[in-house]
Amino acid sequence: MMGRSGWFPLVCGLLTAAALALVGSNVAVIAVRGLGSLPACLTQPEVRFALGLSVKSACISTALCFLLAAPTAYTLTHAAFPGRRAAEVVLELTMSLPYIVLGLSMLILFSSPAGKQLKELGFPVVFHQNGVILAQLVVNLPFAVRLCAAAFRGVDRKLECVAGLLGASPARRFFTVLLPLCKNALISAVILVWSRALGEFGATLMLVGVTRMKTETLPGSIYLAVSTNNLDAALASAFLLLVISALSLITANLLSRTGRQRSRYG
Repeated sequence: MMGRSGWFPLVCGLLTAAALALVGSNVAVIAVRGLGSLPACLTQPEVRFALGLSVKSACISTALCFLLAAPTAYTLTHAAFPGRRAAEVVLELTMSLPYIVLGLSMLILFSSPAGKQLKELGFPVVFHQNGVILAQLVVNLPFAVRLCAAAFRGVDRKLECVAGLLGASPARRFFTVLLPLCKNALISAVILVWSRALGEFGATLMLVGVTRMKTETLPGSIYLAVSTNNLDAALASAFLLLVISALSLITANLLSRTGRQRSRYG
């Protein structure tokens, strides 16, 4: 019996245990050692600055991200136009690129004459905190568009059609029918994108560098701490990111589950 039907679940179980051990051991190291280092490191101005800049930039970039992502996702899911598939491919392509490559392209773009002109107009980007926000925005925008599009596709289009037959304009259908029906999914998407922005490093490193007390985010703080062999500070910053990510993931999953239950039962 074991030879015919029981070997596959057993192998899958063993591989699952191996995967959990591989990932869980890393989480355990950060949780155990980071928690012990956290109280002392939180008294350091550098860590508090990195935390503050990370939270501030993540909030701003996430707000800008969904200001662009929601209309973009609506266009991609509700409008038929030439080049729609090409637009989707461009967005998906940037999701598969290493973030350091996106940072390099932004560095070249904002080091060009147009970027220098933008700096003269009062909006510096390269080696500036504005660049942190912009890097987070560019990295997370395709991800936010995909999440919004998935939420919009999960809504029954017949409800929007009925609202249209009753005289509602496209804008009114968007704000009074579509958004309320996928509210939980969108809130979950906002939380996930915010969490990703908090941990963004590759594009930020390329565009603004990591300057202490200037462009230093939590991931940048980890990078600087490791480069100076200050593992306690690095683990404390990593623990902060771990806790924030865990809380964000739990909240997003709860909202998604609630949304699915509502759509199933009424």
